[in-house]
Amino acid sequence: MSELGKIDRTFFERRVAPNLGARRDDVSIGPQHGVDFGVLDIDGRALVTATDPLSILPALGLERAARFALDLILADVAVSGVPPSHLSICFTLPESMRDEEFATIWETIHAECEALGVSVVTGHTARYSDPSYPWVGAATAMGVGDHDDIVRPDGARVGDRLLLTTGPGVESVGLLSTLFGDQLAVSEDALENARERLEDVHCVRDALSAAAAGPVTAMHDVTEGGLAGALNEMADGAQRASAERDVRFEIDGAAVPMRPGVAEVCDALEIDPWHATSCGSLVIAVDPAGVDAVREALEARGTVVAEIGGVVDESGLDEIEETGTGDEGGSVFVDGTRLEHPHVDPSWAAYAELAGE
Repeated sequence: MSELGKIDRTFFERRVAPNLGARRDDVSIGPQHGVDFGVLDIDGRALVTATDPLSILPALGLERAARFALDLILADVAVSGVPPSHLSICFTLPESMRDEEFATIWETIHAECEALGVSVVTGHTARYSDPSYPWVGAATAMGVGDHDDIVRPDGARVGDRLLLTTGPGVESVGLLSTLFGDQLAVSEDALENARERLEDVHCVRDALSAAAAGPVTAMHDVTEGGLAGALNEMADGAQRASAERDVRFEIDGAAVPMRPGVAEVCDALEIDPWHATSCGSLVIAVDPAGVDAVREALEARGTVVAEIGGVVDESGLDEIEETGTGDEGGSVFVDGTRLEHPHVDPSWAAYAELAGE
C-alpha cells in the first residue's frame, strides 16, 4: 500500500515533472517538489497562485475549522510575500452536512477573506454521496504583485540567517489532542497546553508581516514532513539556485522553540515533532541586516520567533558527523549531525490509529 501524504520527490521528478502540459513562456515559476506556489507573468505583473485540498474538521467547531482550512489555503501564496487577493473554491460536501452547517462555514470564510482583502471570484458547491470529512473540496488562492517583490522559494543565500516562528509539531499536536485527547497518556496540564496549540495554527499574517519588514530571501510554511522537511526543501532550492556554492543550513537545535504540550504529546504518540506537520510555523531566510526588523514585526503580532541558524558555504568545511546518504540537493545539519528529509509524515499514521481507521 502506498504511504499516506504527498507523493515523494522521486515519483514527482520521474512521473509528474516531465508531464506538465504545454510549455508556456508566461510561467515564471512552475511546479517543483517542496515549492509552495507558482507564478505567471501577466503583462509584466506577477500572478502568484497555489492550490490545496480543503479540510473541514467539525469536531473543532465549524467556525474554527473554517478559519483553519482557509489559512492553510492562503498560506502558500502568502509565503511568496505577495498578499493573497483572490480565491477560487470548490466544495464537495458530504450528504450529512446540513444547510445551516455549511452556512456557518461559508460565512466564516467570507468574514476572514474580507478582513484579509481576499475576494472569492468563482467556485463550485454541491453534495455528493462519497465524500467524507475532513476532505470536502479544494481551493486555489491567487495574489497579484510585482515580480521583484516575490520571496522566491529557492532564494536562501549563503550568509542569510534562519528564523523559525512558533515551532515544530504545533498543528499535529493541536489537532490530535483536541480530537483524541481521551486516548492520550499525558497529564491534564499537558493536554490543556497541547489543545491550545490550535491557536498557533495561523501564519498568513505572519508571512506578510515578515516579508514587509524584510529583506526576506526565502520563506516556507512547515507542513508535511514538518520542520525537517521544510528545512531540507529550502536547502535543496537554495542549492539548485546556486551555480558555484554547496549550500548548507546549519541549525542550533537548542534554539528551536518548543511550544507547551508539544513534546509530551509527541512522546506519548512516539512521533518526532520535527517530522510532524506544523502549519502555522514558518522557516524564514533573512539577510543579516533585516533580522532584527523581521523579529520585531513578528513579535509585535505576539508570534513566537527564534533565530535558529544560518546558511553557509559547505565547500572547504571540516568533516563532521553525518548520518544518512543525502543527495544532490543542499544539506541540513543540526548540531553537527545531518538532518534528513523524513519523506513520511508520522502524524498521518497517528491520526489513522487514533481514529481506528
